[in-house]
Amino acid sequence: MRSDMIKKGDARAAHRGLLRATGVKEEDFGKPFIAICCSYTDIVPGHVHLNKVAEVAKECVRQAGGVPFVFNTIAVDDGIAMGHVGMKYSLASRELIADTVETMVNAHCFDGMICIPNCDKIVPGMLMASVRCNIPTVFVSGGPMEAGKRQGKAIDLIDIFVGAAAKQQNRMTEEDLLDIEQNACPTCGSCSGMFTANSMNCLCEALGMALPMNGTILATSAERKRLYQKAAERVIAMVYELEEKGVEFKGLPRDIITQDSIDNAMVLDMAMGGSTNTVLHTLAIAQEAGIKYDINRINDLSLKTPNVCKVSPSIHYHIEDVHQAGGIHTILGTIKRGRPELLKLDALTVTGKTLGENIAEWDIRSRDTVCQEALELAAIEPGNCRNTPAMSVERKAKNIDELELNFDPQDCIREVENAYNQEGGLAILFGNLAPNGAVVKTAGVKPSMMQHTGPAVIFESENEAYDGIVAGKVKAGDVVVVRNEGPKGGPGMQEMLAPTTAIKGVKLDDSVALITDGRFSGGTAGACIGHISPEAAAGGPIGLLKDGDIIEIDIPARKIAVQVSDEELAERKKNWTKPEPRFKSGWMARYAALATSADTGAVLKYE
Repeated sequence: MRSDMIKKGDARAAHRGLLRATGVKEEDFGKPFIAICCSYTDIVPGHVHLNKVAEVAKECVRQAGGVPFVFNTIAVDDGIAMGHVGMKYSLASRELIADTVETMVNAHCFDGMICIPNCDKIVPGMLMASVRCNIPTVFVSGGPMEAGKRQGKAIDLIDIFVGAAAKQQNRMTEEDLLDIEQNACPTCGSCSGMFTANSMNCLCEALGMALPMNGTILATSAERKRLYQKAAERVIAMVYELEEKGVEFKGLPRDIITQDSIDNAMVLDMAMGGSTNTVLHTLAIAQEAGIKYDINRINDLSLKTPNVCKVSPSIHYHIEDVHQAGGIHTILGTIKRGRPELLKLDALTVTGKTLGENIAEWDIRSRDTVCQEALELAAIEPGNCRNTPAMSVERKAKNIDELELNFDPQDCIREVENAYNQEGGLAILFGNLAPNGAVVKTAGVKPSMMQHTGPAVIFESENEAYDGIVAGKVKAGDVVVVRNEGPKGGPGMQEMLAPTTAIKGVKLDDSVALITDGRFSGGTAGACIGHISPEAAAGGPIGLLKDGDIIEIDIPARKIAVQVSDEELAERKKNWTKPEPRFKSGWMARYAALATSADTGAVLKYE
């Protein structure tokens, strides 16, 4: 075993002495050493309970015959970091997380790893590290948050952002905003819509790195304990299989994460209308795995993949509804039934089975089966959940009975012939404004805004854009341009949730588009085009725009262009001056110096 490097032979006596001081017993030295990579932190609601989850995972590893060692990574809460300098650190934290996991795993020679992420940058950061380390690894997230409830309707974090903008325009009372604020985020867990965190946790199932139901079982549900048990059993089994088969073993991250499995993940993304950030992160994971994944491939898949599932912010459904409708493998099953040629069903997964075999087992599970499993499990106490205790098995069963009366799973996850759209929920746009591409979440765009032409209203930062929108500087028909927020220029590609929700709050979402070299929260909906590449700070055309330039957006044609001649753009480029860096020291200065373009995942380049 790999861990023999730190525990076998006379030369490792001192190592064993130190390991004994951590609680390792004599009988443990012959067992697999399993890293439990956890991202617990008190300031992120998706992670506040993960210390308890890690303890459960530790016990499950012991029961499965391994020796568990927990270590933590950092975690940035995008919602709390948003709208100020903190958001610049969010995407950059992905690289720190990947480096941290790689460091811990390789420095201590672990045999296998269980990754317990939950939120935005933590999932891809750990995935990037998993292909670097390439040891048996299983992902099992902390689970999604329950949707909030107000006046008989489900609400979530986005309702607070929209409410805040509406309040500033005197469209909402202070009392109503406070009521939404107090009820939108009722439990621990990753925010309840198909935002980036839940999108990535769901994609892990299609990618093959997580067990079925990883992305949709609620953080407060008793069902999650079974996942932790299965994850422990699988990682131990994989370690012994690797020991037995050596190079013939085909269950390592680099065996699982391939062009085929990335295709599967992107098909799922298109089918469920996931976050645009998934494109950024998937490209970064491909870079780490040494896979040349052309961004045009995403468009090819999108044109063929029906959007069979919509979740908040695109519609009223939430992740808990997706789970009750059958989960991610039911979405994949829908695609398999209606467009079987889109999925690479032979792709390997951490279950030890192929994706096709997993779909056959997990597609459209009956309500009674789900309920019975819940009743068989003991509830997990997510000790630090601030407002709501762990969901009991009785409460779980009660919720299922309630949903049977007022919830239509056939609408939440539709069959292909009844899809919301016969094309996927994401698209890559090209044109003289984005020669290397831009990304839009088509699932969240109103039909009337799929094509839009209007004058540019330019802002040089996310904060400036928000202030300008709520102050009335943007009118119906305009195209808001937020630039110098790319990987280098931001630095860190700030999310534009504040200005996009401000557009909704001032009732312009059916008449105004927004484009940026930054990126969007998974909570963004509307005609919002991000990741414009090259970015302004690298001399991209978005940095050459002037107020009033006419911008043409044609999502069905995959086009984004400015109605300015090539000669005029070339002349503007001659007179363009590179903006002064916003950071001249510290981590963000290093990140800005090394970050690549969004179309290559905004990874760091050291050449």
